[in-house]
Amino acid sequence: MSQSAAIANPALVNLAQDIFAALIEKHDYQRQLCAALETESDFAQRQAIFQRLKLELRAHEAAEERHLYVPVMQHDEGLDLSRHAITEHHEVDELLEIMEDDGASEEKWESTCVTLIEKVRHHLDEEENKFFKQARTILDDELQQRLGTLYQAEHDAFAKAHADD
Repeated sequence: MSQSAAIANPALVNLAQDIFAALIEKHDYQRQLCAALETESDFAQRQAIFQRLKLELRAHEAAEERHLYVPVMQHDEGLDLSRHAITEHHEVDELLEIMEDDGASEEKWESTCVTLIEKVRHHLDEEENKFFKQARTILDDELQQRLGTLYQAEHDAFAKAHADD
């Protein structure tokens, strides 16, 4: 079985998850897709995995920025934290655009893929080890629960609406 077939998008999660549990679940899925991109040898399969990763990253970014970064930015101690994370999302988006370019050579696609995987892993680790710790002190428990539900609903709606892009 190819890597592409072996990784199934996680089913709808429990909508009662707080924002951090919901995000970590999606981060784990993104890490699985990155690992599959590294280990799959067939270029066509790698491109299919990339399409899944691209959709996941875009759905994740849209929902995360609205339902975590914006609420955290409303507090002075969260401004720089959120700005940095948004900058990293933008850097990932630029790499995705390069990989989507039909005129890009396979060599350019491959080298950009390596950079993308490194950037995604760095961002996820930094978020989980720094951003989340600070954000937990900024956002109260009730808001964390509500944001988790909002994040998951928006993520799933975005992914569904853009599945054929």
